[in-house]
Amino acid sequence: MADPKGFLTTKRETPRSRPVDLRLMDWREVYEDFATSRLEKQAGRCMDCGIPFCHQGCPLGNLIPEWNTLVWREDWQDAIERLHATNNFPEFTGTLCPAPCETACVLGINDDPVTIKRVEISIIDRAWEEGWVQPQPPDVRTGKKVAVVGSGPSGLAAAQQLTRAGHDVVVFERADAIGGLLRYGIPEFKMEKFRLDRRLEQMRAEGTEFRAGVNVGVDITAEQLRTEYDAVVLAGGATAWRDLPITGREVEGVYQAMEYLPPANRVASGAQESTPIDARGKHVVVIGGGDTGADCVGTAHRQGAASVTQLEIMPRPPQSRSETQPWPTYPMIYRVSSAHEEGGERIYSVNTQEFLADDEGRLRALRLVEVRNEDGKFVPVEGTEQEIPAQLALLAMGFVGPEKAGLLDDLGVELDQRGNVARDKSFQTSVDNVFVAGDMGRGQSLIVWAIAEGRSAAAGVDAYLTGRDFLPTPIAPTDRPIS
Repeated sequence: MADPKGFLTTKRETPRSRPVDLRLMDWREVYEDFATSRLEKQAGRCMDCGIPFCHQGCPLGNLIPEWNTLVWREDWQDAIERLHATNNFPEFTGTLCPAPCETACVLGINDDPVTIKRVEISIIDRAWEEGWVQPQPPDVRTGKKVAVVGSGPSGLAAAQQLTRAGHDVVVFERADAIGGLLRYGIPEFKMEKFRLDRRLEQMRAEGTEFRAGVNVGVDITAEQLRTEYDAVVLAGGATAWRDLPITGREVEGVYQAMEYLPPANRVASGAQESTPIDARGKHVVVIGGGDTGADCVGTAHRQGAASVTQLEIMPRPPQSRSETQPWPTYPMIYRVSSAHEEGGERIYSVNTQEFLADDEGRLRALRLVEVRNEDGKFVPVEGTEQEIPAQLALLAMGFVGPEKAGLLDDLGVELDQRGNVARDKSFQTSVDNVFVAGDMGRGQSLIVWAIAEGRSAAAGVDAYLTGRDFLPTPIAPTDRPIS
């Protein structure tokens, strides 16, 4: 245990956000520095419970009480060793994960939970600063070649595990730079890209090869992939977005979130000078209340939108846990992200009926109606129709699964009932030597699940290639097994 009285004497404390008027002038992460002495006290609040339910909340099985104790004792180098024992990329989860570990914290039953996420990111930041994060190339090469398709967190986790196990790993990415949604889907203000770049340099030094700008299934056929490589890991994510097929969908000014965010991120990183979809001076409406929607809100603020409104068809969540979502489950409660702190309006229990165009065919407004839930269906409330001005509407309603046309169709992999790639207990698909990890097999999920699946799929690939039980398997597939 860290400080035996820490949870009694120290209150939860997190870093302050930079002032809104200042942070809207740049794309840097929003939080101010947090003094080491204060962080160590926060780690001391961990009670090292007999049954640490924070483990239940984390699919990676992070050894949270262990590294909390080590930080409190100022054993930072040992802390990063314990953190890296279960998580390849704590800088990704420490910035992007919604921290289900914290909602499962035992202290959270009747007090504020431990600041697990802040301790995590502080450990890895300190480790990089001190030079403790070094390449770990394998001592022996197996001579086996593995292709990883997709360079998001799941693909990168699988690639690093397999490279360190001695295999020759090539990661393919159809975008012009490695990183998947970490690169172009996540805004800089949530995770600056130096965190991704320095980790990629470590992986290159370990022996992982990256090939960007290669659309597997087009530039390389499925047959070539299976012939040239001993195993293939599909980690392309759930990139088929959900659309809104209503009247006016075709008017100029209505875009998918993933048409809007990537070019904005390229501008923020200096990769291009301007974006074809700019919110400057426009009334912006974001349809969808999740994380992607919040990313659009924060991006529109920084581009100088005249106003930003976020719509959600669900009712506003409660401020605290409901009886139907008891501890240690992850509750659906009202949350305010850094983007929401920066302004704008959030409207709940509304449905968009029509996109309205001006005389030149450009978006001028949205027609909305309030809805109520009746037997699982959203029913319009009579007399509540309204119009709100909009010159830019962004659809951030989630994803419906992986793209089927091209690679998946050519491989002939079996799909499950939800349209994701089916897999067995070792993460192998219905096609021999082809494995799947992350959202492509699980469906849209959290980054912590993506990394856990990448690590687990790597264990399945290694066992398939060598027959050994060598790599850790944090999780097992929860989807219907392949027939």
